Amino acid sequence: MRVLVIGAGAREHALCWKLRQEPGVDVLFCAPGNAGIAREVPCLPLDASRPSDAVALATRESIDLTVVGPEAPLTAGVVDAMTAAGLRACGPTQGAAAIESSKAFAKRLMAAHGVPTARHVTCASPAEALDVLRRGSFGLPVVIKADGLAAGKGVVVAEDAAAAEAAVGDMMVNRRFGEAGSQVVIEEFLRGREASFFVVTDGVNARVLPSAEDHKRAFDNDQGPNTGGMGAFSPSPLLSDAMAGRILESIVFPTLRGMAAEGRPYRGFLYAGLMITPDGPKVIEFNARMGDPETQVVLPGLAEDLLPHLWNAADGRVESGSFRTRGGRHVGVVLASGGYPDRFETGKVIAGLDETAAMRDTLVFHAGSAAREGRIVTSGGRVLTVVGGGADFAEARRRAYEAVGHISFDAMHYRRDIGVRAAESSSR
Repeated sequence: MRVLVIGAGAREHALCWKLRQEPGVDVLFCAPGNAGIAREVPCLPLDASRPSDAVALATRESIDLTVVGPEAPLTAGVVDAMTAAGLRACGPTQGAAAIESSKAFAKRLMAAHGVPTARHVTCASPAEALDVLRRGSFGLPVVIKADGLAAGKGVVVAEDAAAAEAAVGDMMVNRRFGEAGSQVVIEEFLRGREASFFVVTDGVNARVLPSAEDHKRAFDNDQGPNTGGMGAFSPSPLLSDAMAGRILESIVFPTLRGMAAEGRPYRGFLYAGLMITPDGPKVIEFNARMGDPETQVVLPGLAEDLLPHLWNAADGRVESGSFRTRGGRHVGVVLASGGYPDRFETGKVIAGLDETAAMRDTLVFHAGSAAREGRIVTSGGRVLTVVGGGADFAEARRRAYEAVGHISFDAMHYRRDIGVRAAESSSR
């Protein structure tokens, strides 16, 4: 089978790493890819925001299945365009991707179909948002979310009234996130532990992938601004088989039924970001794709091929159940450019990649990297995800950070506490 992966991040590198090992994949391309992916599979130029360009590429290369990684092409309608052209693609349509591209839509969906989530209100103007905050409807801390896509950075947990009002001004007046901030969702702060739950679905049935936990804040001990993710570990110790069953019955299947009732049947990866509260699991957000950096720690744990399930999702015949796993643990540490998630410089030479390639139970997935004059340089905020595997989280952490110690680039920044809570909980 000829397969195309669309995207340019570490998530897509992990997808390519997994698919290129599978016997059902005869030819694999990535578009547009990055310098790390290009070391393993051919990368083709593509403006992923233009669905017609993706159709032309898949047609020219006789692609049997296109796997869409990021949210932006999904929101632009690449799966709709592929389907209209008679091509098979794994991912939700533009209408179904609204579960991520509009937090207001996702909240309306959950309210209409009984999916547990935080109390919330959607505000269409700064005056309306400030009025909600000043009435103290949700107490403090309070969560303010830009409605649209903001690369994982459009969420502020405001500890006091001044910070909450500043967040509204930043999103709705200053338009830090552009049109994504034309509406905001204000919601109660949920207390508990966060976990990430993933399925591959045909819109009715769901096959459960290993779970994960993400580290969103920029600095150690969950300090600093939200980012797209500074690291992750898998599986989550919070999600037992019993809890996974509860999540399927109370969240995943009602959501799929709700999407079908809304005329937006959902196929592809569905990611539920959850808070495990004293009252049970509640949805923080949905993503219309696999997570980043979660994909990088989830896929190495699979003990079966991914391709047949992606094909079945595109074809509408997924078998419910759970993926077989290897039973180990994985920890992924994101190496970012200094200053991320705000202003940062690129073009910094990355050293140590060849040394880490030979290390046992270690993987390096590229995100913001480019080839220049025979060297690999930084080209984005999140540059690499370094993954270590082991029998337990302590061993996985040791391997990941040992590999991190061999890699360097100017102003490299990373958290030193990724997976600590998992290692501590598993040692008790």
